[in-house]
Amino acid sequence: MKVEYEQVQKRRDDMMMLIQKLGTVSVKQLAQEFSTSEITVRRDLQYWEDAGAIQRTHGGAKLIQRMVHNGNRNLTNDRYIQAIAKHAAMYVEEGDTLFINTSYTALSMIYYIRGKNCTVITNNGTAMSIQHDPKVQIVLTGGELHFPKKSMVGDFAINNIQRVMADKCFLGCSGITDEDGISTAIMAETTINEMMLKQTTGSRFILADHTKFGLKYSFKSGSLDKVSTIITDIATDHEELERIRDKGVEVICVEPLLHGEDIMAKGSE
Repeated sequence: MKVEYEQVQKRRDDMMMLIQKLGTVSVKQLAQEFSTSEITVRRDLQYWEDAGAIQRTHGGAKLIQRMVHNGNRNLTNDRYIQAIAKHAAMYVEEGDTLFINTSYTALSMIYYIRGKNCTVITNNGTAMSIQHDPKVQIVLTGGELHFPKKSMVGDFAINNIQRVMADKCFLGCSGITDEDGISTAIMAETTINEMMLKQTTGSRFILADHTKFGLKYSFKSGSLDKVSTIITDIATDHEELERIRDKGVEVICVEPLLHGEDIMAKGSE
């Protein structure tokens, strides 16, 4: 039984790695790639849709949330994501209390916070496995644990967040547009994101690589008037960014990290 479970999970993980590289895939394509039936592929895609990683389409699926497994970070846009995370860490000051949500991009910034005493409050259990400076204190919200993202949601998490007034928050999202603001594909995380924005007394940052812009998902986490700064990368559509700037939001575009530069090597989501 254990061996069978491990084989299924390995196939699902390998399938997710392929989806992340291609962006969109078909059921037929995956069935051929993994030498399995289309029914099995649909079950695997349902697993990843429940996790909030993909959105099912007619005859296939498209990526909406990066999920990294087994420490593998050789993915096409990881250099953009790590550049965003590294730049975001520059805004952390001595003594700050920070909210960070379950976004891979936002969570990655923990690695780049160095030499500053601060407290990170997050609803992602994966934060425990990320290499970080000993001066960074990580506090988990607790709550109902959702796999495979290891996100913590529900009333318990919300009640704990309500007890904190953070100096800054750094949130990722599934989609962002000038008209609809930030959105997520995971309903259970919507209230958590909203509460983090509400309980922040200072700057509110949205960290989103170019693949998130122009996309709108079912659950809205916040409007742009609640956002101070968006940190993205130079590959993001300039017209979309100008429309967002017209809303009064500061937008910062960063260059991707170079190969061999300080890219996060440990921890996974």
